[in-house]
Formats: sequence, structure tokens, C-alpha cells
Amino acid sequence: MWSYPANLELDTNGTYLVTFPDIPEAASVGDDADEALLNGLDALESAIEIYFDEKRKVPFPSKPRKGQPCVVLPTLVVAKVLLANEMIHQGVRKAELARRLDVHMPQIDRLLDPRHASRIDAMEAAFNKLGRRLEISIV
Repeated sequence: MWSYPANLELDTNGTYLVTFPDIPEAASVGDDADEALLNGLDALESAIEIYFDEKRKVPFPSKPRKGQPCVVLPTLVVAKVLLANEMIHQGVRKAELARRLDVHMPQIDRLLDPRHASRIDAMEAAFNKLGRRLEISIV
């Protein structure tokens, strides 16, 4: 589970601002703390898209301070982050992964879209072509 520690600040107009120390590009607001954290997930996913577009590794979440709120990324988004980070680590571009998987580029674009509901078998195949294995566990 990837839980990004969040900072909540009460704004002068009574709304809450949520920011993330690990991903400074992500910020959002809400009428209350719960709404701000919920909107924070959308902000995180948007920031992750920026990292993907700029071919930058997405930072892993740091350990939260005691009592610090966190926003949990959905498992599929975590898998996409790990895939993108592995591609960067290995120097594999999208076109090369498409060639290895024998698929068209739009399919790779969807694999790296945090908002697209990719099939788990497609994610697994992509990791396999990078010499890695996707594992899922229940805690």
C-alpha cells in the first residue's frame, strides 16, 4: 500500500489546503479535511501524469509523522508508477515496450495512464518484458 503523507492547512476563507511533501506538484483544496484529502487523490494522480509525461521517476512515499494524514494510491495506479519507474531505470522507452509486447503505442499510453482501468494481465505482461514480475498480496 502506498500512502502519501499529506499536509493539511486551514485557509483564511475556511477551506483546507492539502499538499504532499513527496510530490510537491500535487495540491488541492476542500471544504473540510476529509474532502481535501479526497481531492488530494485526484491531485496526486494528476501530478503522477506530469512525472510520466516528463519521464521522471515518481518518488516513493515517505514515512508519515505520527498522526499525519495520508492519501492511499489505488493498487493499479501503484502498479503503473512502478512500471514507469522501471522503464526509466532500464532506459526503455514506450516505443520499445510496445515493440517487445507486439502492441500499438496507444496500448502503452493506456498502461501508463493513471486514470485508465488497465487490465492486470496487460500490466503483468509489461513487467515480464522488462524482466520483472508483478506480485500482489493481501494484508
